[in-house]
Amino acid sequence: MDTKEAIFMTRGDGENSYAQLSCLTQKVNAVTKPLLENAVRSLFSKGFHVHGVLNIADLGCAAGPNAFSIISTVKETVEMKSQELNYQTPELQFYLNDLPGNDFNTLFRGLSYENSCFLAGVPGSFHGRIFPRKSLHLVHSSYSVHWLSQVPKGLTSREGLALNKGNIYISKTTSPLVREAYLTQFEEDFTMFLRSRSEEVVPNGCAVLILHGRQSPDPSSKECCATWGLIAGAIAALVSEGLIEEEKLDSFNVPYYTPSAKEVQDVVEREGSFAVEHIDSFAVRVEGNLSNIGEKFAKRIRAFTESTVAHHFGEELMRKIYDKLTKLLVEDSSIQAEPAVTVVVVLNKKL
Repeated sequence: MDTKEAIFMTRGDGENSYAQLSCLTQKVNAVTKPLLENAVRSLFSKGFHVHGVLNIADLGCAAGPNAFSIISTVKETVEMKSQELNYQTPELQFYLNDLPGNDFNTLFRGLSYENSCFLAGVPGSFHGRIFPRKSLHLVHSSYSVHWLSQVPKGLTSREGLALNKGNIYISKTTSPLVREAYLTQFEEDFTMFLRSRSEEVVPNGCAVLILHGRQSPDPSSKECCATWGLIAGAIAALVSEGLIEEEKLDSFNVPYYTPSAKEVQDVVEREGSFAVEHIDSFAVRVEGNLSNIGEKFAKRIRAFTESTVAHHFGEELMRKIYDKLTKLLVEDSSIQAEPAVTVVVVLNKKL
């Protein structure tokens, strides 16, 4: 799977777009807002404001209200801190990064700021270098770094047989070899992410990273695997109906990993370029006692998974797969959205 082509949130600003269905990341960003504000304020204590320009990158920005809220939080915090210290407010340069398939048109149509705030779109993979050396003061990323650069290696036997048969991600039936392959791929990708940022962030610069993660030590726990398990169940139902070949399901594995806070911290410490200023995990629930909860849950799942599923199975099967997913969620009231676990880490670039 070419992840540069396969991963993007559902485009546009209609009712089924990620821009309209990103309520989870909006809620997570609201919870983590104080950490971002503290990181911005710390830039003043480090003297970066005297350069007249603060450079901020939002990695995996997608399109919609989440990118807007990050820009607003940074801008308002900088203005308040400048007023408090009686400093001239520095100009802000925001770099909005995502893979080339991202809907940058919708993103920029929704942005409108005065000249003191400069915006630039930066297409490219954050698993490698995308900015000049020592050019960034602050890096932010929300619900993006858990996407992998590729499907983990080693998910087939020497004979070419699928080792994760019937699954598309880690599950209770997944073998230890598959679990280890996913962890290894995450460690490699996150190490490359940190190594690339260490080149781009100025000494003493900050990074606020927010990932979909887990609190359980078990990587097959329901809190982090339920969504992909539901999609696998919908695809398996179509396999049983003869609409999808079983081999097609068995050969599909998603480039995604939900780490624990310990796994994140371990990689940061081994890579060595950043010091952990803060790390935590928490759970949030999006839906309450809502009408049509099954349909709404299915729409939210589709908004961030469809591009990856379509890349493997083809666009012509998307309606059938997600209609089946909706039917499963509507008919079985016991299936509900698990509270989403978030891992947040604040990093400081070492001198």
